[in-house]
Amino acid sequence: MGGTDVQRRMSQIPDHAPRTVSIENQMPEDLFEAMREFIRVHPQWDQYRLMQAALAGFLFQHASHDRAVARHYLDGLFRREPAPAEQTPSRVVSDCLDPSS
Repeated sequence: MGGTDVQRRMSQIPDHAPRTVSIENQMPEDLFEAMREFIRVHPQWDQYRLMQAALAGFLFQHASHDRAVARHYLDGLFRREPAPAEQTPSRVVSDCLDPSS
């Protein structure tokens, strides 16, 4: 077969946006408030990018050897604005994070 395990995994990293999985999570209210304040101060972030960057960062920093995790970690930190076709339909942050709505 040839090639190392790392080469095999690298060849499996797609050039297109990965499929997504929706998750639901409960978190302490003070952590939620900190996330909401961060997003308010940094409008280029939304709750999806923040959670993805946090999870990828945790896995990357705790010895994950998966190149896809490293790519998600770095993409989260140094994200380019997506092309119009890649943009999400609407920004749900204000709806989800605003307790008055």
